[in-house]
Amino acid sequence: MLELKNIRFDVQEGHQEIEIIRDVSMTIPDNKFVVITGPNGGGKSTLARLIAGIEKPTAGTILLDGEDITEKSITDRARMGISYAMQQPVRFKGIEVIDLLRLASGKKLSVGEACMYLSRVGLCAKDYINREVNASLSGGELKRIEIATVLARGTKLSVFDEPEAGIDLWSFQNLIQVFEQMRDSIKDSSILIISHQERILEIADEIIVVADGTIDRMGPRDEILPSLIGTTSAVGACVPMGGRPASVPPIPTDENGNPIPKSREKSGESVLPVSGSGEKGGQA
Repeated sequence: MLELKNIRFDVQEGHQEIEIIRDVSMTIPDNKFVVITGPNGGGKSTLARLIAGIEKPTAGTILLDGEDITEKSITDRARMGISYAMQQPVRFKGIEVIDLLRLASGKKLSVGEACMYLSRVGLCAKDYINREVNASLSGGELKRIEIATVLARGTKLSVFDEPEAGIDLWSFQNLIQVFEQMRDSIKDSSILIISHQERILEIADEIIVVADGTIDRMGPRDEILPSLIGTTSAVGACVPMGGRPASVPPIPTDENGNPIPKSREKSGESVLPVSGSGEKGGQA
């Protein structure tokens, strides 16, 4: 179990201290799939970095199974069982996928064992086991390989910071399947995901909403999710990752409302846009 007690995090900007996280207290229970969501700039990713040990809190205490880990490094926390998957997975030129899995597991995995982890994240093992973890891999492939390394580690707490960032819709659908499988097989561990994607929120046990550096509300999914639907804290997968729904340009029409052929449109004749046609288009 992970506990955050009265966590505060400030950053120095010139001669001024900016408060990013203020008096946050929360618990990530064992055997739970928890999603932290909220508007951009609210402090979600900062919380993930504080949990992983990348940043140290200005005040407050972080406990793992009752032990104070506030001052422990990211390496110490990793050894204690905290995994952290970044928004943009790191590429390692010269390192093959099997090497990365062996490093993550801390033992010399057999090819068969390594292939098992790749299969669990939906990758054809024979096509990836000896691939270099470099620029030849797509964002979606890197995400799934990173998740495979987390599975290979078998940690007590797995933290994913916006795993949907930078991947296409097809890869996102596969990512959801991987998280659903992790949720179904969760045992003696916990999963914490920073996300505002509705599909990820739908498979959470508990949802924590963070806004303006503090906890706005938290509770079971069925209690919290209905209040988030349609807001920036619960974005549908049809919306481009990290963006807003694209708009469709209005259809040019003449004074009678008839569509104007391209030839007339180019000739410079006056056109009248259809009222409201540019407001509703573009959503899948």
